[in-house]
Amino acid sequence: MAAAAVAIAIGAVLSLSRIEWIILIGTILLVLSLEAMNCAVERVVDLASPDYHELAKQAKDLAAGAVLIASIGSVVIGAMLFVPKIIALWRP
Repeated sequence: MAAAAVAIAIGAVLSLSRIEWIILIGTILLVLSLEAMNCAVERVVDLASPDYHELAKQAKDLAAGAVLIASIGSVVIGAMLFVPKIIALWRP
């Protein structure tokens, strides 16, 4: 949530276009949605398999991996949106 707030603040300062806002907000919502799904998977796995089980661990790891992949993608998208605008601010 903190990273999303920072990204929104930077977007406001850099005056993102409508399409850039759609991309930014969509990326934020994707990561938050996957994080919610990760939490749901972890809770269901804990309910179904309170004791350690390798398949339960794999399910949790895969759900967390989906969040990680989306987070890495969001950093790339953020860089693509913000870096050119930041560089443009430094040019005379």
